[in-house]
Formats: sequence, C-alpha cells, structure tokens
Amino acid sequence: MKQHGEREITIPTNLCDAKGNINPAAIGFARKPLIHSNLSGHFMRKKKWNYWCIYGEEILFSATISHLDYAAVCFVYFLEYETQRYFEKTITVPIGKSIKMSEQVLETVKFNSKDLTIQISYLDGKTYLSVICDDFDGDPLHADLTIQHPEDDESLNVVIPWNRKTFQFTAKHHLLPTTGSVKLGQRHYAFNEDCYAVLDYGRGVWPRKATWNWGMASQLYKGRRLGLNFGGQWTDGTGMTENAIFVDGRMHKIHEDVLFSYNRENFMQPWHVKTKFSDDIELTFTPFFERIAKTDAKLIQSEVHQMVGYYNGYVTTDDGEHIAITQLLGCIEEHVAKW
Repeated sequence: MKQHGEREITIPTNLCDAKGNINPAAIGFARKPLIHSNLSGHFMRKKKWNYWCIYGEEILFSATISHLDYAAVCFVYFLEYETQRYFEKTITVPIGKSIKMSEQVLETVKFNSKDLTIQISYLDGKTYLSVICDDFDGDPLHADLTIQHPEDDESLNVVIPWNRKTFQFTAKHHLLPTTGSVKLGQRHYAFNEDCYAVLDYGRGVWPRKATWNWGMASQLYKGRRLGLNFGGQWTDGTGMTENAIFVDGRMHKIHEDVLFSYNRENFMQPWHVKTKFSDDIELTFTPFFERIAKTDAKLIQSEVHQMVGYYNGYVTTDDGEHIAITQLLGCIEEHVAKW
C-alpha cells in the first residue's frame, strides 16, 4: 500500500504570500531549488539555516550558519573516524543583525567573528566553503573546500505545511563532489571528487516546540553515487515527506512516511528505519559515534543526538530497483527543540 503522490512543482514559486503566510502554490516538492524563501513577519518564529556536512575519507566535517530570529547560532564540528577525535565550536550572537540569510538555496552566506569565520560563497555552479578558527580544540583550523553542484543532478526541495502560519521549506542536496582540504594543527586532510557534501537548507516559521528525526547518507557505493534522505516525526500527517533516494544524480521520491525506531535511553543501540505502509525501505543503522549538542538558554532549549555509523538493509527506487546496502556510511539523529 502506498500513499498518494505529492504534488511536483516545476516553476519558480514564492514560499509566502503578501502576509507572510504559506503560499498554497508552494506546497509540494521540486527536483531543483525553485522555491524563493521570501519570509516576512512572524516575529521570533522564523528559523533559517544552512547546514553543510562533508564526508571525507578520514574525517567528517560540518559547518552551519543559522538564524533563529532572536539570535544567530553558528557552529563547526570535526570527527576523525579512526581515532574518534571530535570537537565542536559554537558561537551564539544575540539578535544577529549583522548576518543576512539568503532567500535562495544556492546563494552566498557569511559569518564573521573574532573566534570563528564561516564563508559559504556560491558562484557559477560551485560553493566555496571556507572556515577559519585560531583555536579549535587547541589547534588552528583552516578548511578550504570546493563543492560542485552538477548541473544535471536532481535535488530534494520540499515545502512542509503544518498550517497556514507554520511551515517549513527544506532543501536536501546530496552527492555534491567536494575537493580541497581541512587543516587542523599539523594534520592535513585532503578531499577528492569521490568525497561528497550534503546541504541542508531550511527556511520556515516554526512552532515553539518541535521534534524531528533525520537520516542521511551520501557516498560512492559499488561504483554508483548513492544518497539517502529520510525524515520523521516533524512531517508526519502533513501529506508531504522529505524522503528520497538519490542514484547517480536522479532523485527517487518516496511518498510515504518513514518510521524511526530507536532506544532513547541508549542512542548507540541500532536504529531501524522503514517505510510506514510498504516494504520499500528496510534499514538498520549501527552507530559508532554519538554527537551530543545541548543548548539551554532562556529562549532556546535544544538537544541533538546525531549518530555516525553504517546503514545495512535495502531500499527500493520508484522504478522498482531493489538496492541491497551493506556498511553504507551515514548519519542519523533525533533533535528536540524549544525555540
């Protein structure tokens, strides 16, 4: 049994109407970043972020610029797979007026402070990601990465409606070839074009409390470019999902909810991911590392358990291909926010 198909958007569309509420014509998904994030009004409730996760051969590297309407929160983290050396640096700027978040998915966004600089510059089909931090776990950090956006590749761009006044546009762009380097102290980590970046771009008007799951992977797997993107809880009951499989640049949209089963008392136990009605997705995720990020401020309470590990099982594309998956590196998370 499969749910009804979601509406596909094929022309540029504004996310919001003149009052700042959701534009009904924007509800749906697109294979290209066609949604214009013209957010306005809704004081204190608008949430905007550009999150990047890059899978290197030796390390996972991530940088984020976000704005929660009353503060900008920017963070960078680094995980070396073999040694499990891990460090995360977060800078919070109250009000954050100096940070201008883009209205298009592929557009330049910058953050500068005395402790951390993140520059996400988009030009001619490439994103140039630069991160500079003089004291990152006691060492200087300098990341200089070039991320390609292959012209013919499809991406997931979806608008999730909770109601007219609360909604989210998310763009999940997978399998973006990444070259360059991350230097941390005396260590130098090189990236080649078989290393892939994932972009999570979010723009929306959120309720005060929210919980979500997100599972993803983006790897060269048995000679094919394979990406997974699954979301849970936050999209349930909206008629829309952020679920998709990417194979060699083509997106296979999954039109049904995906269920996440895991032990909240021990996030390091295996997680299970499956489609709600069909058997199109059947995966077990086994973590080897747990990232915990907690914020407890007056306005913001947030707790993230992001696991790094391996997917095993199978997925089925929308044209019926059954893809067996063994030890596919990826991430999975639970995020609980009061913001």
